Amino acid sequence: MKIGAVMFFTSDSMQPAPLARVLEERGFESLWVPEHTHIPSTRKTPYPAGGPLIRPYYDIYDPFMALATAAAVTTNLKIGTGVCLVPQRDPIVTAKLISSLDQMSNGRFLFGVGNGWNQDEIENHGTVFKTRHKLGRERIEAMKAIWTQEEPEYHGELVHIEKMKQWPKPVQKPHPPIIVGGAFPYAARRAIAYGDGWIPRADRLAKDGVGVLIGKFRELAAEAGRDPASLPITIFRVPEIMEQIRFCEEIGIDRITFSLPAAGADECMPIIDRWTEIKRQLES
Repeated sequence: MKIGAVMFFTSDSMQPAPLARVLEERGFESLWVPEHTHIPSTRKTPYPAGGPLIRPYYDIYDPFMALATAAAVTTNLKIGTGVCLVPQRDPIVTAKLISSLDQMSNGRFLFGVGNGWNQDEIENHGTVFKTRHKLGRERIEAMKAIWTQEEPEYHGELVHIEKMKQWPKPVQKPHPPIIVGGAFPYAARRAIAYGDGWIPRADRLAKDGVGVLIGKFRELAAEAGRDPASLPITIFRVPEIMEQIRFCEEIGIDRITFSLPAAGADECMPIIDRWTEIKRQLES
């Protein structure tokens, strides 16, 4: 089971380059960066955790800039969006960003995707909130065409791209893995429909039991004609509880990630130290 870290990088936090070097030196597999372009002052959708949104949501760096910086100072560490808000991004521009980053990192990019929950933020990008799931799927399908075809075009209900040419193509073939983030059952179904894996969060799995929902996900995949083994599961924000971590390993979770605060090295390094010891115990 692979272990990665996820962090809201801000101007006040530990920066991408030094954190990436530390993670690679200690043998961690990946670094993930969330995305929020901005946070509107209005609020149609309550913050899922309750109360006001914390500052890192609107202070966060662009994920692709942060990941490019991390890739430049490492050789093996995988870099991922955790998650990229596809309904807020132009698919042609985003396809170019990802293929360029995959080239420059020599095939280390992981494309974690999601459709967002903040209605005001999404609508500021010109997206009708109720259409975000359809729009997200069509934009991902359009990007797949751009990455895999010499003269791609795409025509859906919401996305239309005429014949075009775009290079470079990604190093990873047919394209970087598309790992769909979100809760069970809706995001799980989207992962099965057009993804290469699923990212649930540990806190959202806890209610019904991690093993129960992972089992249901694999049943849904088999019913849809997908081999569950072709849809690896990455659990985000796993707590430092060895019993839970070992259980994830036992049920065949491909990857777990731990959270780092949007803070300096003085706060982040003790957490990394503890996870380094957890990693050592798992490997022993």
